[in-house]
Amino acid sequence: MKQTAFTHFHIELGAKMEAFCGYNMPISYSGINDEHITVRNAAGVFDVSHMGEFWAKGPKATDLVQKITSNDVLALTDGKVQYSCFPNGKGGIVDDLLVYRFDAETYLLVVNAANIEKDWEWCAKHAKEMGMEIGKELYNASDEIAQLAIQGPLALKAMQKLTDASVEDMEYYTFKKIDFAGIKDVIFSTTGYTGSGGCEIYIDNKDGDKLWKAVFEAGEEFGIKPIGLGARDTLRLESGFCLYGNDIDDTTSPIEAGLGWITKFNEGNNFIDKEYLLKQKEDKPSRRLKAFEMIDRGIPRHEYKIEDAEGNEIGYVTSGTKSPMLKKGIGMGYVKTGFYKLDTEIFIRVRNKALKAKIVKAPFYKA
Repeated sequence: MKQTAFTHFHIELGAKMEAFCGYNMPISYSGINDEHITVRNAAGVFDVSHMGEFWAKGPKATDLVQKITSNDVLALTDGKVQYSCFPNGKGGIVDDLLVYRFDAETYLLVVNAANIEKDWEWCAKHAKEMGMEIGKELYNASDEIAQLAIQGPLALKAMQKLTDASVEDMEYYTFKKIDFAGIKDVIFSTTGYTGSGGCEIYIDNKDGDKLWKAVFEAGEEFGIKPIGLGARDTLRLESGFCLYGNDIDDTTSPIEAGLGWITKFNEGNNFIDKEYLLKQKEDKPSRRLKAFEMIDRGIPRHEYKIEDAEGNEIGYVTSGTKSPMLKKGIGMGYVKTGFYKLDTEIFIRVRNKALKAKIVKAPFYKA
């Protein structure tokens, strides 16, 4: 099992540790609800070093990223980040990812931990077809990079103490390369997977101890705490963000998943599956990923059936939990056409009971 640059800190702090995507990762420290509320109200630190990072460089880098991702890379400027996905050539999704543009010949692709090998093979296949040199123009840096995500309304205020660069006023989905906590050339970005603001800090593994200690020292006055992957999941769901493997996968299209906003059919943006997905958008898919909240008391879970009032199956739950902020059951799931307008009543089959719920608009909670 792999260790991150911060694993020894998690163990020293008594975190509940579990295997996750081949890594020994912290699931919780003080408890998921407490950690969740800390991020919503103050600042929390996530070890997300298990994520994957690929560099695409050289004169063909833009063409490669434009081909294999659904968003329009040409809309990016230096220092901007873009949320996107890899269409799989069959109408589904290889993975969702972040695209960082450093310049026209330098991009960083940040992918999900569970899909690093699959994503690398997919990217390398298309890079080879374009004549790019694997290991140089397309490079897998996943095992070399450590990453902390400091999330919450006080996160940037705390992190500003560690750099002379201006970070507290950074726009959403931007990044800078800066000196931070005495570490040179840190990638500092503001994307976030919690809906509460904050930043991500990318460093070399060797600088892990220095970064961890500096972050917690700077954040002490703001009530900063370490946060596990359990609260990361409840936070992202409360904010209406998709999780690969639950809400999207190789069998779901970005149009079905409500990700039409990252699927750009601009002239000249000839990405994989463009024609198929355009036709699906025009014809309208037979199902959609929708947010819902429970009316009856109960907690929806992954793969629970969604039914209509007559008990007919009309879909399934992809993600569900009890919202720590709203104190009620919330979830997302695919539902058939005719059942996904706002306020439509649906029923979640929880064990042997059909519990009433209604379609709502995500996010469930705005920080």
